[in-house]
Amino acid sequence: MKKLTLKPMAFALAALCVMLGAGVALYSPSSTAADDAKDKNATQKPALTVTTAKPQTASLPIKLKANGNVAAWQEAVIGSESNGLRLTDVRVNVGDVVRAGQVLAVFSNDTVNADVAQTKAAVLEAQANAAEAAANAQRARSLQSTGAISAQQISQYLTAEQTANARIASAKAQLASQQLRLKYTQVVAPDSGIISSRSATVGSVVGAGTELFRMIRQGRLEWRAEVTATELLNLKPGTLAQVKAANGSVLTGKVRMIAPTVDPQTRSALVYVDLPAGTGSNAPFKAGMYASGEFELGTSGALTVPQQAIAVRDGFSYVFRLNPDQRVSQIKVQAGRRLSDRIEILGGITADTTIVVSGAGFLNDGDLVRNVPAPAAAKAAVAPAAKK
Repeated sequence: MKKLTLKPMAFALAALCVMLGAGVALYSPSSTAADDAKDKNATQKPALTVTTAKPQTASLPIKLKANGNVAAWQEAVIGSESNGLRLTDVRVNVGDVVRAGQVLAVFSNDTVNADVAQTKAAVLEAQANAAEAAANAQRARSLQSTGAISAQQISQYLTAEQTANARIASAKAQLASQQLRLKYTQVVAPDSGIISSRSATVGSVVGAGTELFRMIRQGRLEWRAEVTATELLNLKPGTLAQVKAANGSVLTGKVRMIAPTVDPQTRSALVYVDLPAGTGSNAPFKAGMYASGEFELGTSGALTVPQQAIAVRDGFSYVFRLNPDQRVSQIKVQAGRRLSDRIEILGGITADTTIVVSGAGFLNDGDLVRNVPAPAAAKAAVAPAAKK
């Protein structure tokens, strides 16, 4: 009975040992890790198909930004030169374009015409008295050698002649003054321009020197840009500037002059930029507008990349460099000027860095990508459009 029981047990133990040994050999740690790595590499796929390019050098404009107000180049104050006359007619209003010498307002001239007529009569009277005095003086001169009249009488006749001539001159001066008053009853424009303010009212009696109108001379406006003292060295008369108003209008101006002083409070100086003349209600710029602009200071070389290659995350700019293993590395860069669809890179990459262009906004650091040449990608994008 013991022989028959031991043999089956030994056989079973031997079979179990063989199976355990085979299992250990089959599931050893080294063979399992290698197989897993092979499977992972075999099954991993690129996260995205992208196109790449290298940064390019370009000549970009150098611009200086500034802000300021739009104001009149010169504003003329047109006042009354008549005293105590009633305003009977106002012929212009705010916004009207006027020319030099145009009549803007008219005062009542009835009183002045009467004064002119009276002064003319005084001139005629003075001339008549002068003629009589001249005749008496002539007779006195002819009798001077005969002794018929005394020397004192002769002197009186000659003095009377001179006095009469002086009275003529005085009467004529008064006539000229009255005629000037008559001329002042018409208020005329001293220069061509645009009426910017009107205080004249029909029927009012104003004194001499009272302001009636304000006028923007020649319709010329200027942009008074505020520039810091450190930036003044980059500007000079003749520099061009692109000025943009709050309403979206854009004009090209030219620096006329730079203020000789700097504001001690703000440490900034005014730069006066002449703007193209615009007249009428449709003028793109108006005095009193706030405007921003850029001074054009020339050009300089720059390293640029396409705009779509820039990924903005958390307020910072990044590009993705393509590594030899077809994985990408996220690199922080400093963006600068912009020209069309390209952006200047001030630091972070070099000219020989291969960066991702299309698809950069969908990548993360370390992603595996499939690189497709840019021309091929462009053709592939055009082909479906052609079929449609």
